[in-house]
Amino acid sequence: MFQTVRGGRSHRFLAVLAASVLPLTLLIGPSASGADTVNPITLVAPANLPGVPALPGPVSSTFSVASSLGALSVSPAEGVQGTPITISGSGLAANASVAIEWSTSSATWVADVEPATVNYLGRTSSNFNVTLSTLTTDANGAFSYSMKAPADFGGLHTIYAVVNTVEVAQGGFTLLRIVKVTPTSGPIGTPITITYTAMGASLYTGGASVLYDNHYTGELMANWTRGTASIQIRASGPVGTHYIQIGNAISYLYLNVVQSPIPYTNGATVVFHVTKDRGATPAKIDWPANVSATVSQVTTFANSNVDPNSKAVATLSSSQGPVNSQVNLNVTNLPVSGQLTLNWATVVGNRVNCNSTCWAFSSVSLGSASATNGTLNAALTVPDGLGGWHVVQVLNGTSIEAQASFYIKESVVPVATASGKGFSAGLASANDTLAGLPTGQAGVGTNTFHQGQEFTISIKGVGWTQLDNTLGVDYDNSYMGYGCGFNSNGYMVIHLRATGAVGTHLIDLYPMLYSLSPSFASTPYGMVPVLSYARDFPGLALGYHVPAIRFSINVIK
Repeated sequence: MFQTVRGGRSHRFLAVLAASVLPLTLLIGPSASGADTVNPITLVAPANLPGVPALPGPVSSTFSVASSLGALSVSPAEGVQGTPITISGSGLAANASVAIEWSTSSATWVADVEPATVNYLGRTSSNFNVTLSTLTTDANGAFSYSMKAPADFGGLHTIYAVVNTVEVAQGGFTLLRIVKVTPTSGPIGTPITITYTAMGASLYTGGASVLYDNHYTGELMANWTRGTASIQIRASGPVGTHYIQIGNAISYLYLNVVQSPIPYTNGATVVFHVTKDRGATPAKIDWPANVSATVSQVTTFANSNVDPNSKAVATLSSSQGPVNSQVNLNVTNLPVSGQLTLNWATVVGNRVNCNSTCWAFSSVSLGSASATNGTLNAALTVPDGLGGWHVVQVLNGTSIEAQASFYIKESVVPVATASGKGFSAGLASANDTLAGLPTGQAGVGTNTFHQGQEFTISIKGVGWTQLDNTLGVDYDNSYMGYGCGFNSNGYMVIHLRATGAVGTHLIDLYPMLYSLSPSFASTPYGMVPVLSYARDFPGLALGYHVPAIRFSINVIK
């Protein structure tokens, strides 16, 4: 504990919240599991992601290269999607069938899914070709083909003319980027949609960032959305003119990209006019796209102590929800009868000063239930703890007869107001006293604060993996830092200061890729707000639903 005195008032700062104190017997140091044994999985994008441009054509068959290649004329040689293009060739075989091929790429995320955690391992990409069209040369061996530049990853696309599975000529087209911002005016809090097309598939072209009045807001990627990122931020004040800049980045903006080896990764600055201040609005959770996971593994699902003779099937009435959700458990085909134990599988620990695995499995009792004729039914309350994937286990002694997974979603904590008759959604004054420790030193619920006043935001259901243990925090579209909910068992209370002019100010919490403790090689895009979380975030392939959570406050003198 450290104590300072300012203006006669004592402020106490404590390193550990009372809510995070855990039995020491449950904690472990570095082990041979988890981070020490990395099993990379190249994630497959969910099939039902919205707004993903289609491939420009069907995937091509392989072809060889002729000993002598002709040159295709491509006019113009560069442009944005939708640009009319003419591809011409000559000197080929007369009346020959020619396939026009377009080089493109795929990009995706890499993760390591372990029973006790999920590790973020970066991204990967691969190149392949698609067939734009098949046509026939004229009697002189010439052809001309017109098309519009497709929506695709940006940069140079090689174009091939293929005859009888042999490439005989090639050219190229460089796909440039488009920045679109809509609307361009509105009051404080207006949702602003930013669309950035023709982002690349490689490391140095695959990311971008957003600045708001020269303040870093966050990053965006378009791995799964094939080069097109579409994100939302909110208009922050004061009333007047503001500048939104979008450009190529590996987390942070590349400020002299025209002098780089990738000068075609153009960006833009768009003017936004804040028209008025309508006051603070209620807290809002923006969930990512509702898509189906493509990876079946989930954390805490047991592979040991499972009864090899059990064919029991456990199902829950709901597979996801916030802490304290009410769910019904149904188990059929149990090989045993009588009273069985019900446990909630989770973990305890933290990632601070951790070079390997500094957490361990733990169980929370859900009581017991009686099995009759191979069937068990029980009403359960989801524990108030870490977010992410957990498992309900049905045990006969120490043997697991059945298990079912449940995903805890993040939620905003209601905080009682001064009158005691109402609640504030997540926002409160700060209570920097020992008595405030159980609630993370959150005080009285309110959304109105004096200039310079300390205030808190409380969230539950924060997870522990590198995909969901932290949230990046923006104040008026300016990245401040992050909050973590692992050590505090999913209960995250961040402390901020009400700054800026009198009026409405915005706080936005975004998903983040945690690339520390442990750290892995080649993990770009970590430790900053991921603005493209809704459609291009590795957790979506694993069934994680990490949202953006948006607040606004009234600042007074």
